[in-house]
Amino acid sequence: MKIELENVRPMDIEKRSFEIITEELGTRKLDKDTELIIKRCIHTSADFDYADSLCFSDGVVPEALRALEHGACIVTDTQMAKSGINKKALARLGGEVFCFMSDEDVAAKAKELGTTRAHICMDKAMELNRPVIFAIGNAPTALVRLYELIEEGRLKPELVIGVPVGFVNVVQSKELIMETDIPYIVARGRKGGSNIAACIVNALLYMLNNDRG
Repeated sequence: MKIELENVRPMDIEKRSFEIITEELGTRKLDKDTELIIKRCIHTSADFDYADSLCFSDGVVPEALRALEHGACIVTDTQMAKSGINKKALARLGGEVFCFMSDEDVAAKAKELGTTRAHICMDKAMELNRPVIFAIGNAPTALVRLYELIEEGRLKPELVIGVPVGFVNVVQSKELIMETDIPYIVARGRKGGSNIAACIVNALLYMLNNDRG
C-alpha cells in the first residue's frame, strides 16, 4: 500500500489544517463571532462535534473581548490549561493567569471541609478583586461551585468557559452554568478538556491581536 503525503511547508501546516476544517464543514454556516472559536477547538481536538456542542450565550464574544481588553485575568482549574494559555498576549492587555490547585492552603482547606481542591479554588478566586474569566476544563465541581457563588450574588465573572471532560456530574455542571445570567461558552455533553479551555482563551486573544494587526 502506497501512502501519499501532502507536501506542506512547516509554516503552512496550520493554514492547511484550517482549509481542511473549512472543507469538511462543507456548506455549514457558522456565526461570524463564534466561527474562529469553533474552528480552533476542532483544530485542537480533530473533533467536529464541537461545531454542534459549543454553546454561546447571547453576545458573549464581544463581551469577552471587552473584558480582556480591560485587563481581565484568567482562573483555570488545571496547571495544564494555565501552561497552554498565551500569557504574553494576555500580559499585553494587563491580564495574567492563575491556577490555585497546587496551593498548600487550598489543599488544607479541601481536606478540612471534605471537598475538592477545585471547589476551594473558586472561593479563593474571589479574593482577587479583579475582573475574572474562568476557564474550566477538568473539574465539574468547579462549575458547580461557581454556580452556587453566582446564585448567592457573591461572584460575577466576566465569562465562564465551561468545558470539563468526563462522566460524573460533567453534563449537569455545564447545564447549571447555562442557567445563570453570566456570559458563557460551554461544550455541552461529556467532551472538553484543559486543552479546549486554553484553546478558547487563546482564540479570543487571537481575535484581539489580529484586530490590532
